[in-house]
Amino acid sequence: MKSEVFFIEVKPSDPEARRNALQKLLERVNPFSDYKKDEFIPLKLTIGDSQCVYNVHPELVKIIVSEIKKFKAKPFLFDTNVIYKGERLNAIDHLALAQSKGFGYTKVGAPFIIADGAFGQDGKEHAIDSDYIKKIKIPSFIGSLDSLVVLSHATGHILSGYAGAIKNIAMGMVSKPSKQVQHSSLKPHVIEKKCTSCGCCIKICPAQAISSDTLRSPNKAPFDKHKASHAVIDQTKCIGCGECLSACKFDAVFINWSEDHDVFAKRLIDTAHFILSKFKNKLFITFGFDITKECDCISTKNELIFSENIGILASHDPLAIDKAMVDLVNSDKDLFKETGLLDTHKTIFEYGRKKGLGNTDYILVKI
Repeated sequence: MKSEVFFIEVKPSDPEARRNALQKLLERVNPFSDYKKDEFIPLKLTIGDSQCVYNVHPELVKIIVSEIKKFKAKPFLFDTNVIYKGERLNAIDHLALAQSKGFGYTKVGAPFIIADGAFGQDGKEHAIDSDYIKKIKIPSFIGSLDSLVVLSHATGHILSGYAGAIKNIAMGMVSKPSKQVQHSSLKPHVIEKKCTSCGCCIKICPAQAISSDTLRSPNKAPFDKHKASHAVIDQTKCIGCGECLSACKFDAVFINWSEDHDVFAKRLIDTAHFILSKFKNKLFITFGFDITKECDCISTKNELIFSENIGILASHDPLAIDKAMVDLVNSDKDLFKETGLLDTHKTIFEYGRKKGLGNTDYILVKI
C-alpha cells in the first residue's frame, strides 16, 4: 500500500507566502486532532550552526506550535548536542544560540530543550537488532511519550547525499556517544602533497586526534607551519566526525566514501527504525526551501543553493517523505549528482524499505 505525502508548492522566497502555505497544509491534513489534553508533544528540529541562515524559520515553527496548542496539548522543541566544535557542542551554548536565532519561548510559544543533557552524554542505552550498530544511547523521554513531530529542512549532505527526516531522526535524536558510533567507520586521512601545514584541522578537531608530523619532528615541538611537513591524524583517537574535512581549504583531507558510506546509511536506518518504534503517532514535515549543498551544520549565507524552492511536504512515513523530496528536486535531472553529492540516499531508500521503516512508493497529494 502506498503512503500519502501531502505537498503544497511554494516557489517564492517571500516569508508570508511560506507561512500561508504551511497554514493551508495543516488545515488540509489536520494532523493534531488526536492529541490529548496536556499531552507532551516533542518537536524535533535543528536550529543550524551559528552561521547558518537557511534553517527552519522560527515563524514556521510558531505556526505549528499554535496549531498543536489548539488541542490543549503541550508542545516543546528539542535537539541534541553535536560532536564537532561550535555553539551546539554543549547545552549552555546551544540554548544561548537557540535564543539568539529566535527559538525562545516568547518567539515560538514553546520551550526549547537539549535532550541529551549539558554535555551530550545523558540518555538511556539500548541494544538494537542491527548488523551495523549494536547499541545506541537516546534521550530518556523516548519511550515515555506517544507522539513525535519531526521538522526538517531539506539539504544536501557530505555523506548521506540528502539530509531530511531520516537524517534528522537518526543523527539528531541520539546522544553524543551514538553519533560517534554512527560515524566510526569513517576515518579521514591527510594527503601529504596537498597539506600546507596551516594547522586549521588541528585547531578544530574535537578529539585532539590531529597533530604535526611527529615522524619528521622528533622533538615533538608545538605545531609550526614553517617547519612541519604535514598534519597527521591519529586513527585511534579519531571519532569520524568529518570536522577536519570541512576545515581544510586545500582538499588535503580525504575520506574513502565509496568504502564507508553504505555502512553509514544502514546505521542511520537501523537507528531511526528503533527510535520511531517507540512512538505511536508520528508526523514528518519537511521544508524544501533554500536547499543548500551542505547541511545546516556547515552552510552559511554563501553556501551553494543547488535547487529551486520546492515547497512543504507532510507525511506519516519518513521514508516516503524523503523519497518524495528527492524526486521533486530531481524532477528534470539528477541535481544531487550534478552538484557532486554522493548517492547514499539510494542506499537509505533501499535498505529502509527492506527494514520496514516505510515505503518508497507513495502518492503525492497536491494541495
